[in-house]
Amino acid sequence: MTTAAILSAHRTPLDQHQPVARNGVSLKGARPQPHEERPMREAWKMFCLSAVTFAAALGLAQLLVPDIVPVAFAEEPQGSWAVMTAFVLRAIELIAAAVAIIALAVLAGAYLQQELRRLFRSTSSRRAPPTD
Repeated sequence: MTTAAILSAHRTPLDQHQPVARNGVSLKGARPQPHEERPMREAWKMFCLSAVTFAAALGLAQLLVPDIVPVAFAEEPQGSWAVMTAFVLRAIELIAAAVAIIALAVLAGAYLQQELRRLFRSTSSRRAPPTD
């Protein structure tokens, strides 16, 4: 027996009248999420994740290599492992900070777009309909 035959054998007549799912959300008894919420939620997740990563890298740098400059040429000799560790941790800090800034920019843009859309809707509804 093929897979299609097995699936068709288990289908009842009621299955044909079930609501079709759109974008992974069932239409029966579920309210779909507004389109504007999803990018903002993802941007908040990215911001929080990058902030935690930044804090962890900063804390590890202070704990493991507190007085090491992440440059090979310094006033006093430094161990190569310490310089490499400081360099990697500084790179992680800078990348996490850049991602946090980008996430905040996306949040600000989404908020501004939402407010402008709301403002445009309120001003367009106040206009008098044209008379002929």
